[in-house]
Amino acid sequence: MSAPEERELLLVGVGFMGRPYAAAAKRLGLRVRAIEAHDWAGAIEHLVDAVEPSQGRYGALDELWAETVHAAVEKSRPTGVFGFTESHVLGAAMAQDRFGLPGPSLQAAVISRNKALQRGRFRVHGIGQPEYRLTDDLAATAEWAAARLPVIVKPLSSAGSDGVELVADAEAFERAAVRRAAERPLLVEEAVDGPEYSWEALVRDGEVWFANLTAKETTGPPHFVEVTHRTVPPLPEPDAQRVAALGREVLAAIGMRTGIVHLEFRLTRSGPAVMEVAVRTPGDYLMELCSLTYGIDWFEMVVRLTTGMELPPAPEGPVRYAASHFVISDPGQVVAVDGLEEVLAHPAVEDAAFKVAVGDVVPRTSSSLQRTGYAVLAADSPEEREEAIAFVRRTLSVKTVPVASKE
Repeated sequence: MSAPEERELLLVGVGFMGRPYAAAAKRLGLRVRAIEAHDWAGAIEHLVDAVEPSQGRYGALDELWAETVHAAVEKSRPTGVFGFTESHVLGAAMAQDRFGLPGPSLQAAVISRNKALQRGRFRVHGIGQPEYRLTDDLAATAEWAAARLPVIVKPLSSAGSDGVELVADAEAFERAAVRRAAERPLLVEEAVDGPEYSWEALVRDGEVWFANLTAKETTGPPHFVEVTHRTVPPLPEPDAQRVAALGREVLAAIGMRTGIVHLEFRLTRSGPAVMEVAVRTPGDYLMELCSLTYGIDWFEMVVRLTTGMELPPAPEGPVRYAASHFVISDPGQVVAVDGLEEVLAHPAVEDAAFKVAVGDVVPRTSSSLQRTGYAVLAADSPEEREEAIAFVRRTLSVKTVPVASKE
């Protein structure tokens, strides 16, 4: 009798935040082959069974990632293919589509990589969202924007608030049009008011297996960099029902089949307004927060979905209340980093670290990549969680001094 064929997961991108996928796949008895950028390949080879280096870069060059994925699946057909983050989604979806493997669908992957495609699709499906204009000449939209100020200007494909800015008045819009004249195309959107949330869903064959709601705090205008996330926020039942309906409508509109979905929206007085949707791993430790909150490993659930494995019973509700908090520092040179040992010793803190060291120069924060520290925490009640967040905020500190300008 021949030995059973080994089941393999092809991970497109691992980096640092995607390592729990490799660990989960190993626990499930899968062979793990990874496609990784050349600069990262050596750092992850001990975590997987094989590494295929790619010329692709994180956040860019989808085409090079897709080229490496295609070569890898032609050489050895995996049981499942999973694209870790933005630039990996299309290559993974093309392979899933070609070989009939579980995945979000090629259509959903393409739409998730292009905010203008999302806006057009949501408009047709009557899904709440801001008014918008797609333009290859920002200055040409000045009249439209003037009637709706303030407005948001953003690129079509980005993550972590990169390139997103609020333009408050006509003079600021004129300056933005000059500063961003070489960027094209761009979206110009009405700035809508209301608290910000994200909806994380595990989906199989178009149906939600389980979903989580996360409340977020940001730096506010002009760049709205995310500072704090809280799972299971209190929400009146009518709003909770609207959010659940919104999630189903978005899944149908983008043609979502199987995998992880991350939907961002504001809850306005007239109902939810979608900011964007992605069919990839959410950032800011949201997978860890969901795992802590519901007592299941969300990374493992995604691996199970990707490889067609059976899922356990869905959680009945939260077992803890989790949060992630990020340090935003004044621009300048770092002269001190304080409080990490105290934060790590706190009973609610699961993980914490600084992203900078003494001597580093910190720019003015305009994207999530420029945050200087973080903490992940979980508590037995919302009240204990708030106490822990407050402790982290006053304890985890990065001190900077202005850098003298060069004459």
